[in-house]
Amino acid sequence: MSSSSTAGTARFNALEREAARTALLEICASTTWAGALLDRRPYPDVRALLAASDAAVEALDAADLAEALAAHPPIGRPAPGDARSAREQRGMAGAPDDLRAEMLGLNLAYQEKFGHVFLVCADGLSAEELLDAVRRRISHPPEREREAVRAELARINRRRLAALVDADAATVSTHVLDTAAGRPAAGIPVGLAVRTGAGPWRELGAAATDTDGRCTGLPPLPADATHARLRFGTERHLTREQAGGAAFFPEVTAVIAVAAGEHHHLPLLLSPFGYSVYRGS
Repeated sequence: MSSSSTAGTARFNALEREAARTALLEICASTTWAGALLDRRPYPDVRALLAASDAAVEALDAADLAEALAAHPPIGRPAPGDARSAREQRGMAGAPDDLRAEMLGLNLAYQEKFGHVFLVCADGLSAEELLDAVRRRISHPPEREREAVRAELARINRRRLAALVDADAATVSTHVLDTAAGRPAAGIPVGLAVRTGAGPWRELGAAATDTDGRCTGLPPLPADATHARLRFGTERHLTREQAGGAAFFPEVTAVIAVAAGEHHHLPLLLSPFGYSVYRGS
């Protein structure tokens, strides 16, 4: 655990109770959830705080969930001035009109069926993925959907809590070397995704290797990330190096465990019929 992460949690522990309560209610409008986290202070680190949040969400009853949901805007319609929701729903920015119209219609149909707003941890999801989520979940029976909502609320609360304590972000970089050619591999696209525990993967961003084969422009990891995935688009490079021959490895994927606050350098040694990755420095 990084010293910055521990310091951020210590600042939260030291807040006067009403100040801490106000900060928590800005994250989640459930007074029961906020009270549970207040009662368990102090926390040794951010992961203990996030685990307490998960337990508190799991214990919420129907009325508590309704209280929390009432503060969340519909997908695609954050309230004016609500910069955080707009940022979390940034996947909807620039979505075509027909997709927005379908999302609006499904939001209304969902709310009519279940009696509350459609809730999803939207951060990192594209407009198409958000639309697929509401299409899929609107067919759920009420009990199953209530548990889906609970899981999404837990993810949202974790991300917002991590930002509250300002935990030091872990980072990732890579360096791709074409071992057959004996030189760096330039122009290889690299996508970065993260997940928390066994949760779904969230795409964070992408970059490409430079003329030295290095890829240092990937975004920092959120504080609640436990795993990171690098996806290398190797097909174009290998096809070109083999003078038009089909790439045997058109894509290489590597998944790593994340250590909070640390930098993770993951070089890729690439050849037409083999590759290896390792933790570098």
